[in-house]
Amino acid sequence: MGSVRRNTKSSASSSEATSDRKRGEARFVLCVRNKDYPASLELRKVYRLLSDEQASKHHQMRVIDESGEDYLYPEEYFVPIKLPQAAEKAVLRTT
Repeated sequence: MGSVRRNTKSSASSSEATSDRKRGEARFVLCVRNKDYPASLELRKVYRLLSDEQASKHHQMRVIDESGEDYLYPEEYFVPIKLPQAAEKAVLRTT
């Protein structure tokens, strides 16, 4: 039986996400792959990216997924995108 890859829940507080927003560092990614995580990630959907230096060192990204929580996923599942200011504000209001 093969091993199942799992995503990893953040130990970071929601204040970290709030501080990213205050510094104007809200970043977004587009999901281009969701193998192993079809319930957590929707293809072609924009997700909020949280900074996580340790995750980056391991080729992972921390995103707020469909559960509303932040988890680590392989970086090849996403493409970084820049949203127009109005779109960014709209997305941040819903997260």
